[in-house]
Amino acid sequence: MTHAYGPGPISPHGGVLVNRLLEGEAAEEAAARAAELPRVALSRRERCDLELLAVGAFSPLTGFMDRARFDAVVDEMHLPTGEPWTVPITLSTGREEADGLAEGGDAALWDPESEQVLAVLHLAEKFDHDRRRECREVYKTTDPEHPGAAAVMDQGEVCLGGEVDVLSLPPHENLQAYRWTPHATRTEFDRRRWQTVAAFQTRNPCHRAHEYLQKVAMELCDGLLLHPLVGETKAGDVPAEVRMRTYEVMFEHYYPQERVLLTVLPASMRYAGPREAVLHAIMRKNYGVTHFIVGRDHAGVGDYYGTYEAQEIFDAFSPDDIGVVPLKFEHAFFCKRCDGMVSNKTCPHGKEDRVFLSGTKVRQMLRRGEAPPPEFTRPEVAQVLLEAARREADR
Repeated sequence: MTHAYGPGPISPHGGVLVNRLLEGEAAEEAAARAAELPRVALSRRERCDLELLAVGAFSPLTGFMDRARFDAVVDEMHLPTGEPWTVPITLSTGREEADGLAEGGDAALWDPESEQVLAVLHLAEKFDHDRRRECREVYKTTDPEHPGAAAVMDQGEVCLGGEVDVLSLPPHENLQAYRWTPHATRTEFDRRRWQTVAAFQTRNPCHRAHEYLQKVAMELCDGLLLHPLVGETKAGDVPAEVRMRTYEVMFEHYYPQERVLLTVLPASMRYAGPREAVLHAIMRKNYGVTHFIVGRDHAGVGDYYGTYEAQEIFDAFSPDDIGVVPLKFEHAFFCKRCDGMVSNKTCPHGKEDRVFLSGTKVRQMLRRGEAPPPEFTRPEVAQVLLEAARREADR
């Protein structure tokens, strides 16, 4: 099944699935030219953003934002062309390095970790990066304890805007089988004849509340894209390999495999709460989903955002403009008296009957070699987490 916009049950954001990844002779010629260009080093987050630009996950963007796009996104949560967009996608550098680059010229985008040139930037504009304004408007704080705001303040003073031609995707040492492009997931949805697909965003190990939300969504849609984020996260978050193993054991034991697709999103967490929830929905739209699960404190950190603020922000947009249906769920938990997973909408009982464990308490249990109770997470997941905790303690 192929539509005017290509495979998948829904049009990409902006109507066209972008592809900035060069192949064959075009890639070889660009690589030869890049060897003679001035270099700009990519941070880990910028490297993730480059990959998302390359494969079309950031459609309709074709490169890093110029001043007009930056201002429109920060101030109005839209691109100048009218599409909703809530978080700036920027490339920055120091002022001295920026002075050595000419607008209208090209620069090679370099990954210091792999020591590879990954792309050519067609530099359209250099502009001062108003980092404090970005933090205030996008993250709602300039507190250096906020990991997203801290990352912005660590960026360079000058933003470099322009289209990119990507020579190769950033190298990855793990999870290769799960690194599907938006075109690949869309093609698979068509192969499975899914007309409606719900996506679940996560950066944490799978637990019973996650399972509950996913399975309720599966009652509504033809299929589920279980789509954990595996790019840069903050210190203290569970490593991607451990998180993926928890999803694998859930997939093996508790899901009808013909109705779930497990792949990964190579994006960095920004911890921008409500604004990032919209960005997560737009990215999944580009991967071909029609519905997006938005739970409690989506993409939040600490106490910077209201419990359901990430759901409320969707009401600020026309449903047709975003194009993805947000599935808004209240906090789910296990109730001993109900003897099952419930929420405040379905359970009349008090806190004394509810099983709720904070992340801190779970980590303390794991360090003591104790498995979280089955009301919180499945035994197979608990075993994965216990083994990971033992490995960490032995280091």
